[in-house]
Amino acid sequence: MIKVRPEAIQKERVEPYFAQWEELSLLIHQAHDQRSGEAKTLMEKGISLFEECVVNSSYCNEQTVNENEEYEVLPINGMERLSFIKARPGQYACYRQLDELFKELKKRLARLRIKS
Repeated sequence: MIKVRPEAIQKERVEPYFAQWEELSLLIHQAHDQRSGEAKTLMEKGISLFEECVVNSSYCNEQTVNENEEYEVLPINGMERLSFIKARPGQYACYRQLDELFKELKKRLARLRIKS
């Protein structure tokens, strides 16, 4: 298991990821409502943002999440859910799933901050 880096999960270090997701999430939701075709591109940005947060919060040298590893910061079934999202980023269900992953990651990071 890839452990969390306590100094990297301080609120001021992780909050920008969640603020960016809030903005991106609104754009993705609008893209789905308007059926503009932009949702997939925006979702790919959201997936990258999620992975960047996970990687930067963990003791690892990679730039993206390694699907063969377990990360302490990931929510329950996080890797399987992320794989599902990456396989179909243009689907609305994947947008909802990524939104849930961001919410759960935020809670998990808060719990890990308290624990450390």
